[in-house]
Amino acid sequence: MKLNQLRPAKGATHKEKRLGRGEASGHGGTSTKGNKGQQSRTGYKRKISHEGGQMPIQRRLPKRGFKNPHRVEYAVFNLGQIEQLADKYDIKEFSAEQLYVNGLIKKTDLVKILGNGELKARLSFKVNAVSEKAKAAIEAAGGTLEIVK
Repeated sequence: MKLNQLRPAKGATHKEKRLGRGEASGHGGTSTKGNKGQQSRTGYKRKISHEGGQMPIQRRLPKRGFKNPHRVEYAVFNLGQIEQLADKYDIKEFSAEQLYVNGLIKKTDLVKILGNGELKARLSFKVNAVSEKAKAAIEAAGGTLEIVK
């Protein structure tokens, strides 16, 4: 093999598309842009929401509801779930760090305990929020509770 015999692999190179050079170029008199109109003009940029004169969807649909910017989202655990999770992951202290290590919540999640179910195990809790029913059940089972802000 010699340097003057080197060629790119078949199909690796493409013929340059010479637009605006007439019929003989193989791209026609309209340079592959179809016929007249806004999109065939130079400098055309499509606006994201433009629908060609039709009423845009964000104006057709009514406004509904309200998103509270100050809403606090919690990762919620019921007492029945906690009993199962404590057995499965061998958890003695139920905290956000422990739950994150076991892959049950994201690092930034806040944890709230709700009172659905029963708690028999004696666990210590370090959580961001707890319901009254859950608080009573934890104390009745002999567990400790610390609210972390």
